[in-house]
Amino acid sequence: MAGTGVIDDYVTGLDRALRGPRSLRLDMVAEARDGLLDTAEAMQDAGLGREEAERAAVEEFGPIREIAPGYQDRLGVASARRLAATLFVGVPLTTLMWSMIWRVFPTAGTVYESTPGWFVPVARGLDMLQLFIGLIGGVALLVLGRGLRRVRRPRLFIRSLALFVWGTFPVVAVLSGALVVGSGRSFGFGDYPPGMAASLVSYAAWTVQLYIAARCLNATRRTSAVA
Repeated sequence: MAGTGVIDDYVTGLDRALRGPRSLRLDMVAEARDGLLDTAEAMQDAGLGREEAERAAVEEFGPIREIAPGYQDRLGVASARRLAATLFVGVPLTTLMWSMIWRVFPTAGTVYESTPGWFVPVARGLDMLQLFIGLIGGVALLVLGRGLRRVRRPRLFIRSLALFVWGTFPVVAVLSGALVVGSGRSFGFGDYPPGMAASLVSYAAWTVQLYIAARCLNATRRTSAVA
């Protein structure tokens, strides 16, 4: 039986109060709506009118300001898991991709001889940093999975992970730019298709990571209570 009025208004308000992955949010709201409808129908079978039954079901379910935080916590964890998976898989693969690019780079046998003395240490430092970021992603995946019950403040953990991504991005960008300049190549590797493709993949990966990190921050920010 399709719900009308009170329940529809309630689930609409709940949806507006939540922030996070759209698919999961819609599933959660739909689940809440189905539960409310089942409760309302049971109360209606017990003799209440439809509108009265819906109001009673909503009252029993609880005010949005009390229900929304629990739903929001789940959405925050879901966003953080996506971010952790992106770091754990994407960052090491990007590092491996660039390692292969430099190995097959035109004049690969002489390119290091013509670069500044700082080039190799910076390249190794960047590789280590990116592998560290990937490791952080792997640890975060474990924590946000089976280890979540042991985390006393999941919101703080999620925000820390997101801020870590935003904080390391400028460092990675500066080191990567320095290597491109030090190699004497253009930033887009426009005259070298494999390098250009690798650059596009890197830019896309950075964009995705920053976007998901921003979503994590948004999903875990504190808001005023909803009526």
